[in-house]
Amino acid sequence: MTTTAPEQRLPPQVPLVTEPWGILKSFRVARRNVLELIPEIATRQPIVSGKTGARWHMVMDPGANRRILKDRLDNYPKSDVTKNILRPAIGESLFIAEGAHWRWQRRAAAPVFSARNIDALAPIMSAAAERSARRLETVAGRAADLHQEMVAATFEVIGEVTFSGGDSFDREAVHRAIDQYIAQTARVSLLDVAGIPTWVPRPGRLFSTNANREMKRVADAAIDARRAAGPPEVPDLLDLLMAGADPKTGRQMNTAELRDNLLTFIVAGHETTALALSWALYLVAFDPGVQDRLRAEAETVLQGRTATAADVPRLTYTRQVIEETLRLYPPAAFLSRTAREADTLCGRAVRPGDTVMLPIYALHRNHQLWDDPHRFDPDRFAPGTARDRYAYLPFGDGPRICIGASFAMTEAIIILATLVARFRFATVPGRAPKPVLILTLRPEGGVWLNVDRV
Repeated sequence: MTTTAPEQRLPPQVPLVTEPWGILKSFRVARRNVLELIPEIATRQPIVSGKTGARWHMVMDPGANRRILKDRLDNYPKSDVTKNILRPAIGESLFIAEGAHWRWQRRAAAPVFSARNIDALAPIMSAAAERSARRLETVAGRAADLHQEMVAATFEVIGEVTFSGGDSFDREAVHRAIDQYIAQTARVSLLDVAGIPTWVPRPGRLFSTNANREMKRVADAAIDARRAAGPPEVPDLLDLLMAGADPKTGRQMNTAELRDNLLTFIVAGHETTALALSWALYLVAFDPGVQDRLRAEAETVLQGRTATAADVPRLTYTRQVIEETLRLYPPAAFLSRTAREADTLCGRAVRPGDTVMLPIYALHRNHQLWDDPHRFDPDRFAPGTARDRYAYLPFGDGPRICIGASFAMTEAIIILATLVARFRFATVPGRAPKPVLILTLRPEGGVWLNVDRV
């Protein structure tokens, strides 16, 4: 007698496109979830091209990714759509700027995220992990939305490392403004999908001024207060940025540049890490075997303590879990560039003005690059495992790789290890999160898990 093997359980996926769509349907889908615009064939090919108003190419080939992000960086600036969505909130900061203006800011800001400075700020991460564990104690024995908890924990970290002391920094006001900004501004416009020039106003982005104004007001007030009061005993991110200078020219950031970069770090620094932790907690609840192994490592290393930066090198499996989470659910799941000059990618002609997209979600699930790509398997990232670095891009790569990548990984490892050592997480039937990309890849409906003390 033969038996049929049970169907493999896989964590939630995004339904990808299997048939051609027109502009109107593409617009409706993009407003709901940008990832649903990705053709399913993109998980099986190195490049997919098409035309929906304007010519576009989706690239899933490591060699072509290297060309776009490193070898011909200046030929592939961020797309105008990306800049128009983000510029009202974060100005010409590191994330938006191009060319020489980007280079000097990068040189000035790079020392801020040195290993020494991350270690100095890590106690703030440990304190936030401890407070998060205490809050979870109050919900032990029932279900809770772990996404909201991770948002709270990471916002505590970014708020404290950005504006230590907290008295001059209205965190709730900034948090509300960020949520309003994303809700009002970050969705794709029909004019974007149709390829209409970006100088034509997008109506949905005309009403985001209040949220933008509030974020900038709070940041400006905190910068002015710091200049008046002087730096705290332990320098924070603002102090480090204010003291930073381009080593080539000596140029320092003015108030507007400080503000725009601080807002960039606040928005990116808490949102993306909160998402990585939220999805990681869901995945370890989804796979109890991984959770048991993760807990065993955390208990052995921590011995009942809250994790610190000194523990991070020994929490190797914890890092693997986070890296695999970032493969399946990369917070920045879709990058967009505009070609300045003619080029060739994967044998495909690229014309000036073409949109060149790096759908990181599809790259990380491409069958030509990953075995059984939809399966959750942290051992893909076991020490010594080889892969093309441009097949895995949760933080981008090349000169514009995320400046805070090491900061984010340290924070995620500290918080995840601390929580899994103390609590057992289990999925709630019928409450699986849906991956939805607006500006970042969020778990629609939250991450509802049953929480129990170990």
